[in-house]
Amino acid sequence: MGERGGEAMNLAERLMHVLGDSEAELDGPVPDLSPISDEQLGELFVQAHGLGTPVSPAQARVRFAIDQVVRDGEARRPRYTPDVCLRLFEVLVERTRDSGWADLAPGLHALEHCTGPRPDVSAPATALVELLLAQDSVRQPYALLAVARCAGEKPLRMVVERLCQDVGPIVADEFAVVAGLAPGEQALLSRIDRDHRFLPSPSGDAWRRSAENPAYVVFARRALEAAADRTDAIRAGEIPYRADKAFTDREVISLGQAARVALLRDEPWLPALFDRLLPGIALAPTAARTLPSQALLYELGRAAQDFPTPELVTTLRTVRRTVRHAGVPKQLDKMLKKIEAALAERTDVALRLPRLGFDTTTTTGPAVDDSGAGGVLRRTAGDYTAVVTVAETATLVWEKDGRPLRSTPAPVRRDHAALVKELRDLVKRVDAQLVTLACALEGGFTVDAVHPYGWWRTELLRHPLAGTTVRRLIWEIEVAPGEWRAVLPEAGCLHEAGSLPDAPDDAPVRLWHPIRSTPDAVRAWRDLLLERRIRQPFKQAFREIYLLTPAEEATRVYSNRFAAHLVHYRRLFALFRARGWASDRLGPWDAGEEDAAERVLAAGEWRIRFFHRWADWSGDDELAATDQVRFARRVEGAWREAPLADVPPLVFSEAMRDVDLFVGVTSIAADPDWTDRGPERTYWERARFAELTESAEARRDVLERIVPRLKIADRCAIDGRYLVVRGDLRTYRIHLGSANILMEPDGSYLCVVPSRRTGTGSGTGKVFLPFEDDRLSLILSKAFLLAADTAITDESILAQIRRGI
Repeated sequence: MGERGGEAMNLAERLMHVLGDSEAELDGPVPDLSPISDEQLGELFVQAHGLGTPVSPAQARVRFAIDQVVRDGEARRPRYTPDVCLRLFEVLVERTRDSGWADLAPGLHALEHCTGPRPDVSAPATALVELLLAQDSVRQPYALLAVARCAGEKPLRMVVERLCQDVGPIVADEFAVVAGLAPGEQALLSRIDRDHRFLPSPSGDAWRRSAENPAYVVFARRALEAAADRTDAIRAGEIPYRADKAFTDREVISLGQAARVALLRDEPWLPALFDRLLPGIALAPTAARTLPSQALLYELGRAAQDFPTPELVTTLRTVRRTVRHAGVPKQLDKMLKKIEAALAERTDVALRLPRLGFDTTTTTGPAVDDSGAGGVLRRTAGDYTAVVTVAETATLVWEKDGRPLRSTPAPVRRDHAALVKELRDLVKRVDAQLVTLACALEGGFTVDAVHPYGWWRTELLRHPLAGTTVRRLIWEIEVAPGEWRAVLPEAGCLHEAGSLPDAPDDAPVRLWHPIRSTPDAVRAWRDLLLERRIRQPFKQAFREIYLLTPAEEATRVYSNRFAAHLVHYRRLFALFRARGWASDRLGPWDAGEEDAAERVLAAGEWRIRFFHRWADWSGDDELAATDQVRFARRVEGAWREAPLADVPPLVFSEAMRDVDLFVGVTSIAADPDWTDRGPERTYWERARFAELTESAEARRDVLERIVPRLKIADRCAIDGRYLVVRGDLRTYRIHLGSANILMEPDGSYLCVVPSRRTGTGSGTGKVFLPFEDDRLSLILSKAFLLAADTAITDESILAQIRRGI
């Protein structure tokens, strides 16, 4: 390597020395690379990968540390001198000659970040092309095309000819497009190309830069239209049907990449194309329960997880109802949960809702503004009329001569079966869209999403479907610079004049959040919701607020607020998926001991990580222990750990709210059956009646308003962290966090497992709650049960009560 290579070797030796005097020592810290310059880091990367195998443990740790920095881009962007670039290509040739393959991405990355004139790498590039084309299969086709262009026209033609053998017109078109691009554009596109569709999707930055390439954008539309044409031909019988053979594996990869670029760009032609393509790949032209391309259906589902649009969500739900294969709906349901969570973060497109033929009804209630009260759709079937109305949810009612009927008339079921099915499906579709809209609006909190006032009135407030959700939320309108006015359309709390404030169409509108409001204003909104019996689509007025604590200021870059809890791991893992968090499955296997569940917020600007580890088995149950919460900010495309004080308060609050949910729902402290289960009993005893978290504090706030309205109000009182209920046999203290119960006067524990048999739900059906909260409903149901404890018939409960009498 010459003098420069010797310097790199000395630098590597100095790094290894940090690990300890003995290279044979297996344990030790990963070296700190922060003192090294970006150019030195580039040299080290080449040196580490030129070491060959096997390497000593110390060298392996150095290589691992460098790989993490270079490949993950956590905090550093190495740069490469022309000499180092050339040496890296030579290393790639050596590794390919030794093992038959080498990752080409680092070589292209080095050329992109070269510090001087681009070196002549044609000789090693030619050698790489010859070696890789000699293999049975070709990997990294985009990267290979970029390397071949560095080698010259002849190697490039050889690669194109090899790649286009027996791949079909879609893939051949793809490779021809990439081959014609400039070297830098090829290198950028190589970041999105995958050898297999099951590999993780590249970063958002890679897709965004690819979506700016005009030639690839044109190819993306051409490829997806060709795919739809093929499924049309299969449906028409012009192409013989073979189960899951409509597209090759490489075509699935190429179409998935094309779909992601088009979805990211939110191309206007895409919804109509998906309406053709997805049914075409999901439904066989025969009565078979197979699919023309299950692989492409799932790949488009994964693309939707990366860059969702409401139209694609709707089409996937439609396909889910029509597909005949027994296992596909379950898989699509899992995907749709992740897609909905991702759509909530993509507020620029998430709020689009089709009108589906609905008209807007007007209101004569307290809100005299013409924003409308809901949507209605009417369809006739002989002498009968179907009326679908949208309020909090969609409902279907049949009428005759203007009078509503209790059920679907027999003549309609007999003579208009297709219409009945269509309308029932429509109700499900509208309900699903309302749920998606609510998720998208709630997700807008972390991006502080704002909308133009004119668009908000027309496309949200007066929309026949969206309006029913939007009207039950509190909004802020900037009526003058820096002056925000809060309104709740459903309650008629619009303006002194009884209408929406007078503001220009381009005035910003955003969702109200309690963290931006005064305590008095928050209390007023909460009182109003209960007074007007307005149920919000998600918890807004009663939303928990999480502010930085002194302990978190002291730890600076991490929070222990939710650490040291024992949780039901399977429930925790399911909640991660449902809330859009990414996490690997833990268990008693290699590398299964611990993980950090993570979620990206604020339109990709912030990342939260919740560390947890696998604890043990308890019977058939798996337990996990919770640990730190950390934040990172995206800086120049890389994640960099951030002090908690630098996290925007709204982002911090919303992120910690999720973690509180995870712990509160899955902690064994909230499990009433956990009374005699081994060493975990110590934690259960400590946590089951612990101080209230923010979510439990919000629950107490609601109960303080609701309890005086209950028929058992004279038997109830709020006392600190408990709802105290006076029965005829004993007095009970229900913890507002866990819903666990203590009995007075001896403080003994009462185990009440919710079930129909024990009657814990009796008496609560007419209690109005301003938001959905299973724990709040459970506390109220227990209160009603215990207030009438002499009427309890369950002997297991009575035996516990009588034991202390």
